[in-house]
Amino acid sequence: MNLDLRHRKDLLAGLLLLLIGGIASVVALGYPFGSAMRMGPGYFPTVLGGILCLFGAYLSVRGIRSAGNCAIGWNWRPVALLTLAIVLFGFIMVRLGLIPALLAMIFVSALAGREFRFKEVALLAVSLSVLAVAVFLYVLKLPYPIVAGLPWMR
Repeated sequence: MNLDLRHRKDLLAGLLLLLIGGIASVVALGYPFGSAMRMGPGYFPTVLGGILCLFGAYLSVRGIRSAGNCAIGWNWRPVALLTLAIVLFGFIMVRLGLIPALLAMIFVSALAGREFRFKEVALLAVSLSVLAVAVFLYVLKLPYPIVAGLPWMR
């Protein structure tokens, strides 16, 4: 059995899930838990953190037991572009509204992939924007401006 565990992707993914789940559970300890019928603010993060820990433990054990190694290399371009997409969404949402923020986020996120086809990304962006407006504004009735500065678009 190869004992070099640093190059096993399942083990590393499992440890990452254990870390995130553990942090969520520890942070949630400061909030009232409640019950299943009357959930407190700590209920969801605690349960979600526990589920992440279970998945992380499963993946870690699977990674230790697997025989194959995986050479892990980082490509910083997708990481940077996805981070930029999230930051752009927050920046544009406040200033221009929901639809411009979604369009910018989807296009920048699509640039992080290996293939970028403008027509496919445009169709995806329009479809997701229509779905987001329907769900967030009309179903959930959240007070987001569709396009800022246009009072009839609220």
